[in-house]
Amino acid sequence: MSDKIETSKALSQLPILALRNAVLFPGAVMPVVIGRGKSIRLLESLGDRRTAVVGVVAQKDKGIDNPSPDDLYWAGCTGQLIKVLRNGTDTYHVVIRGVDRFKITKFDQEEPFLSAEVELLDETGEDNPQVEALVHSLRESAIELVGMVPELPINASDLQEEFEHPSRLVYLLLTHLGVSVEEKVEVLKANGLADMVNKTLQLVMQQVEILRISQRINSEVKGELNKSQREYVLRKQLKAIQKELGDLDGEGGDELAELEERLTKVELPEEAQKIATKELKRLRSIQQGSPEYTVARTYLEWFADLPWSKVTEDNLDLEHAQEVLDSEHYGLQKVKRRLIEFLAVSKLKNDLRGPILCLVGPPGVGKTSLGRSVAEALGRKFQRVSLGGVRDEAEIRGHRRTYIGAMPGKIIMNLKKAGTANPVVMLDEVDKLTHDWRGDPTAAMLEVLDPEQNDTFTDHYLDTPYDLSKVLFIATANTTETIPAPLLDRMELIELSGYTLEEKQNIARQHLLPKQVKSHGLAPEQIEITEDILTKIIGSYTREAGVRTLERRIADVCRRVAVGVVKEEYTERTVTDEDLVEILGAARYEPEVAERTERPGVATGMAWTRSGGDLLFIEAAKIPGKGKMRLTGQLGDVMKESAQIALSMVEANAAEYGIARSAFQEYDLHVHFPAGGIPKDGPSAGVTMFTALISLLTDVPVRGDVSMTGEATLRGLVLPVGGIKDKVLAALRGGVKKVILPEKNRRDLRDIPQSAQDELEIVFVSRMEEVLEHALEVPPSAWPKKKNAPLPPAVA
Repeated sequence: MSDKIETSKALSQLPILALRNAVLFPGAVMPVVIGRGKSIRLLESLGDRRTAVVGVVAQKDKGIDNPSPDDLYWAGCTGQLIKVLRNGTDTYHVVIRGVDRFKITKFDQEEPFLSAEVELLDETGEDNPQVEALVHSLRESAIELVGMVPELPINASDLQEEFEHPSRLVYLLLTHLGVSVEEKVEVLKANGLADMVNKTLQLVMQQVEILRISQRINSEVKGELNKSQREYVLRKQLKAIQKELGDLDGEGGDELAELEERLTKVELPEEAQKIATKELKRLRSIQQGSPEYTVARTYLEWFADLPWSKVTEDNLDLEHAQEVLDSEHYGLQKVKRRLIEFLAVSKLKNDLRGPILCLVGPPGVGKTSLGRSVAEALGRKFQRVSLGGVRDEAEIRGHRRTYIGAMPGKIIMNLKKAGTANPVVMLDEVDKLTHDWRGDPTAAMLEVLDPEQNDTFTDHYLDTPYDLSKVLFIATANTTETIPAPLLDRMELIELSGYTLEEKQNIARQHLLPKQVKSHGLAPEQIEITEDILTKIIGSYTREAGVRTLERRIADVCRRVAVGVVKEEYTERTVTDEDLVEILGAARYEPEVAERTERPGVATGMAWTRSGGDLLFIEAAKIPGKGKMRLTGQLGDVMKESAQIALSMVEANAAEYGIARSAFQEYDLHVHFPAGGIPKDGPSAGVTMFTALISLLTDVPVRGDVSMTGEATLRGLVLPVGGIKDKVLAALRGGVKKVILPEKNRRDLRDIPQSAQDELEIVFVSRMEEVLEHALEVPPSAWPKKKNAPLPPAVA
């Protein structure tokens, strides 16, 4: 059989065999394992396999199991099947010999196997002097490459022999050359012999250059090793000479002398001074090139850089402190008062040691910025330590020096950054500390936050006591539920509740708007947001305890105005209602209390979450059944028990409210808490569930402008609950007009802003009967006195 195929017409259509990570060249013999479905169907479709010709191409991505035409290179080599051996039911071992280069002009079939129209590529041009010169250079470079890589299965003598055609030299080299599939295909689809030889020459010369550089690098590394060994011997001899002369400074003495001088200037405590002196003496005896030298020097650098005794002078002027706090924070009078008290006591006893303050409140109410203001008021440096997600004790106490890459913990690192021994350190998100098998960071924080023992805090890396008593620690948290009791006991809690509408308006006007106008490159006169527009942004586009979302909405407005100014559509802009809809879209939040409580069986409660207060809608429904009760909405055990108490109260007082006993035997009661993806627990929804059940069974709707909270008992009492301020503010944000609270929570009235008290009707109750009087559209006192008599129609 001839190695050449006479005409391209005979090859107008070929079955295509795709290879994952190999390229077949003319004259080369390649073993191939065939196991993919299309390849097997191609093989089985061939008639006389001894005369069959297939087109062999390479895949662009070897990971694709069922390649399409777009996944293949459109240049390949025709191949003749020399040997076909079946191995099992789904695998063939085939030996293919390459014949001619070709390019694919069009794929005309993808199933049951690939088939394409191809065109053979010309290899003429061997009589061209340029080609002869290229072939000569290729031969010389290939001989040099073979000499540098003896592992190649090509002998230099083979390359010096004359080939029947110059292309055979190209194919021989590319078959064994370690270059990428893409580079091999580029040669395979070259236009003419000159182009093919030129591309191959570039690949060979590139491999030769890489090998030259590699050999040079190896030679230099070997030389460096010999140099290091020589230096080691010379240093040993130099050390012996110095010992004889009594001169122990030697090379590197200047650096160590400078380090010793720095250690002297920082006025180390006695114990730390002993450790530093001992370590410095050991450092002088260590070879500079040794890894141990670097470890010991880094350790002493930390000693020299830490502010052991350097402090800043405190500014205890209470008027100045009040001015700073007022200028940067609106409202928060309770928190500011406590901070001023703290400074006043510190001034009297001339010592800032005292309780560690922990600011607890929902996100966005200004906890972290309060810490910055305290530092500014005192004239101290400020450092923030983020504790969210910290789960390794070593991040607080540091790593021991026996570990590679050891470093001090976050506390010591931030003191180095501050440069003083008495900065204000903000321990942010202390409630987000976690623990695992590497230790419990909250346990390490016990020593940090205990004023009685943090003057001898020992970091694992320093391995010597460090005085933290001069540091003013201020912690922040969203909730105290996840803080361990021993750690919580070491801190004084200061609660920050959410802001009222009036407070948000003032914060936006005094702080957020000027900040965003400046950050967006606008002048104050180029944008005007009226009080009505600001109120609409707060009420219709945000619903939060803090002001972070409000700041983002103001930033959205500023960006849009900035675009108009740059496009010269206007030089100044007063934001209107139409602009607000265009920029922020339709209103995201609307009062929905009245709408959701217009049917009997729905009541509005109030809940406390980590992000502040929120409204809680409780829905009750009756279904024909056998008197069972269903509870849904991802409820905790305490809330489930509250539901059972509410149901028992309703059953015990059914006759009083005109409810037939059959209602508890013929119907199942279903109580649902919407927002089922959020876990809910606690006893404060007891009065709300009782009201919803009474409303359902008496067919009297609950007032749409009323919300309530309180724990219910079997005796019909309403017990006090927590989070009153946040809950009341949430009711105000939700459009509620009347709030029902337990009588014993009257003491919390002073924490509720006066502006909220003026807008809301706050009712205090001590029994469940009083709740129904204020909550239902038709109060029980207006119902017919006769038991089980029909009730009057609800007032719309």
